This record gives sequence, C-alpha cells and structure tokens, in this order.
Amino acid sequence: MAKRLSEQLAELSVRAKNAEDAATAAEKEAHEKIAARIEQAHAAATAATEKINQDVKSVKDTATRDWNALQAKIVADIETLKTGIAQRKREREVGRAENNAERLEWEAGFAIDYAVASIEQAKLAVLDAVAGRIEAEKARKAV
Repeated sequence: MAKRLSEQLAELSVRAKNAEDAATAAEKEAHEKIAARIEQAHAAATAATEKINQDVKSVKDTATRDWNALQAKIVADIETLKTGIAQRKREREVGRAENNAERLEWEAGFAIDYAVASIEQAKLAVLDAVAGRIEAEKARKAV
C-alpha cells in the first residue's frame, strides 16, 4: 500500500515540474509572438506609406510646387496622427496588459496556494495511512 502512495507523490512531483516547464516555455513563446506582431505591424505601416508615396508620384506634374507643399503637410499631419494614435494605443494596451497580467498572476497564485494545500493534505493522508497500517500490524500481532 505504501508503495502506491509514494508512486502517487512521485507523479505529483513530476506534474509540478511539468507545470513549471510549461510556464517557462509560455513566457518565451509570448515574447516570440509579440515580436512577430511587431514585425507584422511594421510591414503594414511600411506598405501603407509606400502606397501613399506611389499615389502621390502618380499625380501629374502640373502644379508641382503646390503639390510638394501639400504633400509635405500631409506627411507631417499623418505622422502627427500616427504618433498620437500609437501613443494612445500603447497606453490602452499597457493598461489592458497590466490588468490582465495582475488577474492572471492572482489566478496562478491562487492555483499554487491550492496546490500547496493539496500537497499538505496529501502528506497528512499519507501519514494517516502509514499510521493506520502500523496500528493494523500491531493489532494483528496482538491477536
């Protein structure tokens, strides 16, 4: 009987190690996904800018001087808008990410606390089982 309980404890230990390994892998994976998203966003922004430049280049050469001034103003306005939008987006994303991280950390902490309590209960149950087996052996010898 004690061998089965020790095997269960060994499996619990293996599962705890697997959870630790999964958390480490998830942290690395999250960073890779963020890097991929950044690359995608950069490519999209570059493509949009190139499209605008192509559209501007296709305009006829008439009124070149006025067009160049307008183009510079549009580029400056777009950059100002992009900067403002990007800043507000980062602020919202940071806030959401922070809230999400805090919630997930709380949940993980709760799960760990629950696992600790479960391990302590398992330890108590194992000790109770061992004590019960000892008492049974004593009772059998007394007969």
